[in-house]
Amino acid sequence: MKLTRRVKEILSWYESDNPGTKANLARILMEGKLGGTGRLVILPVDQGFEHGPARSFAPNPAAYDPRYHFELAIEAGLNAYAAPLGMIEAGAATYAGAIPTILKVNSSNSLSTTKDQAVTGSVADALRLGCSAIGFTIYPGSEYQFEMMEELRDLAEEAKSAGLAVVVWSYPRGPMLDKVGETALDICAYAAHMAALMGAHIIKVKPPTEAISLDAAKKTYEKNPVDGSTLAGRIKHVTDACFGGRRIVVFSGGEAGTAESIVEMARGIHAGGGNGSIIGRNAFQRPKAEALKLLSDIIAVYRAQA
Repeated sequence: MKLTRRVKEILSWYESDNPGTKANLARILMEGKLGGTGRLVILPVDQGFEHGPARSFAPNPAAYDPRYHFELAIEAGLNAYAAPLGMIEAGAATYAGAIPTILKVNSSNSLSTTKDQAVTGSVADALRLGCSAIGFTIYPGSEYQFEMMEELRDLAEEAKSAGLAVVVWSYPRGPMLDKVGETALDICAYAAHMAALMGAHIIKVKPPTEAISLDAAKKTYEKNPVDGSTLAGRIKHVTDACFGGRRIVVFSGGEAGTAESIVEMARGIHAGGGNGSIIGRNAFQRPKAEALKLLSDIIAVYRAQA
């Protein structure tokens, strides 16, 4: 695998990592139609845990089969496929080496009343299944946030020592935050920064809105304004919060939307310097032909002047 100049530059940001971890990051960065550009589109399928099987897969029943998601990610030419243990185990042999995989090692569910997640996979599982990375969710703002961060710290140390990369979903939620606050510009940037401080190689956050949530932050933003009027400006602020853009930051696809709105969001992410999109329900809940068209259109956005 010959690395592009851009991928070599990105790998140089991770100065403490061993060759194994850098090789796995390179696998993700060099895979698929965006390989070598420094841009990423990843398919995450952890929604069965988070929302339940019918809410996740009934709109497109073919998606009940874990093999469908491997095939969708491969046919679309994506950089990686992320899923919980059972989903990856169900296709591990058939699709071994066909696409980099990310084992999601913690999960929540809609039957819980707490803002917490259970550890549902291990570094040993990820190595056994040939994964390139582990994925872990933290909830900054939750009453369980510190326990989650301590779990992440231990798993990240183990993963890195074994040569795996670490992907962190950083989703603010908890008693201090309402729905507006969860995606407010200051809160998203804060959450992304925390993931960087926890040692994440790839950081996943939601696209931020214009809102500023924390009273303590409002004075700072008034004295030192950022461009919050456009998605591109807000994306730039979040990426700046991740060590001045020296960490890979991808953004979720959000709630169900039209194909046009999702592609437009990708344009804003691309223009703001984000590394890409991690699109789940907005892809796999569509019929396969529509999903492939949508993913192709998103990839075309990121390929433009990549």
